[in-house]
Amino acid sequence: MTDTPSRVAPLKAVIVQVTPFQQNCTLIWCTETMKAAIVDPGGDLPRIKAAVAQAGVTVEKILLTHGHIDHAGEAKPLADDLGVPIEGPHEADRFWLARLDDDGRNYGMTGVTFEPDRWLVEGDTVTIGNLTLDVYETPGHTLGHVIFHHAPSKFAQVGDVLFQGSVGRSDMPGGNHKQLIETIVTKLWPLGDDTAFIPGHGNPSTFAHERANNMFVSDRALAQ
Repeated sequence: MTDTPSRVAPLKAVIVQVTPFQQNCTLIWCTETMKAAIVDPGGDLPRIKAAVAQAGVTVEKILLTHGHIDHAGEAKPLADDLGVPIEGPHEADRFWLARLDDDGRNYGMTGVTFEPDRWLVEGDTVTIGNLTLDVYETPGHTLGHVIFHHAPSKFAQVGDVLFQGSVGRSDMPGGNHKQLIETIVTKLWPLGDDTAFIPGHGNPSTFAHERANNMFVSDRALAQ
């Protein structure tokens, strides 16, 4: 009789908090190939590189949910250093990427303006090793915000659309609170209550937890 090896999850993710905004840069990798993507590297590149080394993975691309300074400020320097492409966000966030230099100066952070190697639209997919993640357009926080969803793992990277107990701010250029709520209800909830998500700030959660408890988008709050 032989022991049956335990099944290894196809996707793993580690949060690396970066910038004074405590942004959740996320390292996501395919456990079969150990190929990885870095999502939203807003700053603190030595910390991100240390996480990559600790995980023992090979980064093959950078993914961006949107163009705000704390999510995209140092994406270009990191991409150049690693020799990898940048994919995302949607082209509607060109406005934010074009002002990263100015925003960096305003916030006392590093911000490097760039254009990604690939803009993303609804229906696109991105690959990480042997993983395929679906792309959804999710405006409301910014016009060009996107999220990444890996259906087999019931996992989503949602940027600043939804947080544990809250939702993204909508008071900056391109923000729209009504649109943000509609995005959550029509794009996120259909992915399934059992979907776990990593937000752009704060702790991970599940859609079921937010539908039961979130003061902005719980089923009870939306029914009022």
